[in-house]
Amino acid sequence: MRGADVEVEGRSTSIISVSEKLKAPYPYGYYGICTVGGMLSAGTTHLAITPLDVLKVNMQVHPVRYNSISSCFTTLLREQGPSAFWRGWAGKFFGYGVQGGCRFGLYEYFKRLYSDIFVDHNRSFIFFLSSASAEVFANIALCPFEAIKVRVQAQPHFAKGLADGFPKLYASEGIHGFYRGLIPLWGRNLPFSMVMFSTFEHSVDFLYHKVVQKRKEDCSKGQQLGVTCLAGYAAGSVGSLISNPADNIVSSLYNKKADSLILVVKKIGLVNLFTRSLPIRIMLVGPAITLQWLFYDTIKVLSGLSASHDLSHEYL
Repeated sequence: MRGADVEVEGRSTSIISVSEKLKAPYPYGYYGICTVGGMLSAGTTHLAITPLDVLKVNMQVHPVRYNSISSCFTTLLREQGPSAFWRGWAGKFFGYGVQGGCRFGLYEYFKRLYSDIFVDHNRSFIFFLSSASAEVFANIALCPFEAIKVRVQAQPHFAKGLADGFPKLYASEGIHGFYRGLIPLWGRNLPFSMVMFSTFEHSVDFLYHKVVQKRKEDCSKGQQLGVTCLAGYAAGSVGSLISNPADNIVSSLYNKKADSLILVVKKIGLVNLFTRSLPIRIMLVGPAITLQWLFYDTIKVLSGLSASHDLSHEYL
């Protein structure tokens, strides 16, 4: 059976060679490229959308004062000047860069690992489990940066950035202060990541099979990146709906609007958890995830790899 060929739409392809390729472990260099690509793509895109993030955090922490995007923008501009919209940029760039490296690199690693362990499980299960496993580590790395970023953005007199924010927070609250919001952060990012990666993988599959109607290998690099953009936007938009309640909780906890998860939920209200800052979060997350996937796959393509797509069923 080794090297057996079949005719598929006029092309000869080897089922065994494809199977062997899929079962062979990726070299560490592959995971390294994915990690670096995730770091650069996540760090740069989050840096670019810092002004929107500043608006979102202030609307979450001060909902009475900032009851709309326009009022938040004009008030911050009038009272604090244009520089207010770039507050917390270092936390965005470095924190989400580290998170992106863990999120994408470990996702690829766990996806291959779990595909070999859970051979008979469906693809969605593999996507969910792989993304959740990667996100656990990604959020442990992100949490200290997020703690500083949220406070810098919502408390102008707390610190100027990471350099003075880290020692100030450690002096006042110790290590606990950096990880105060870890559980809500997991609550926000675990479902987001699980839905985002699964939606992306299934969207890519749908686009190649139903829209482009060609295998990825038969598409140009430009077509592959176009599919990545469309799937990335779908993934970001769906993920933002799922994770919005936990995002509100994270902002409230870090700014001490309440001392516990239960008190935050009672203070904000169940309905407001889902609706508060949702429009700006969709504006924020959809384009950001689209750019992340585009930059990530561009880095992979420039490194000699192909764009992201789960190939485990492509020749079945």
